[in-house]
Amino acid sequence: MTQLAHAAPDVLSDFLTQLDTVPDFQFLKTPETGLAMVRGRTGGSGAPFNLGEVSMTRCVVSMPDSLTGKQIDGVAYIAGRDRSRTENAAKLDALFQDSAFGDELRTKILPRLSAANDDRKREKAAKTAATKVEFFTMERGS
Repeated sequence: MTQLAHAAPDVLSDFLTQLDTVPDFQFLKTPETGLAMVRGRTGGSGAPFNLGEVSMTRCVVSMPDSLTGKQIDGVAYIAGRDRSRTENAAKLDALFQDSAFGDELRTKILPRLSAANDDRKREKAAKTAATKVEFFTMERGS
């Protein structure tokens, strides 16, 4: 789910369109945007405090398992307001649990998702490193 939550929106929609057959999904909760309280800790390990609110979008879909017919629920909570991205993440979450699709997705899509997310992290780190300022101190006379 972490890989799905961090994936770029176009990557998720591309994966869904590449599938040969996509089952019919029913919405248990259509994509809806709200707020979630973000908590922090003083110094990273101190007393918790309410840092602020962040926009979150959630979606829950349901589909029958390809082999057993048992209902599978796909759930996605993603920071931000992108409803289509959240819907696609919920659909892929359900497909990962499916008897027929699950193994194929884990071997084909998950490594590509992971690689795409790693590439985005590296690009972001490179942009951040480009703006890094080095501070140094000089010792005053002895």
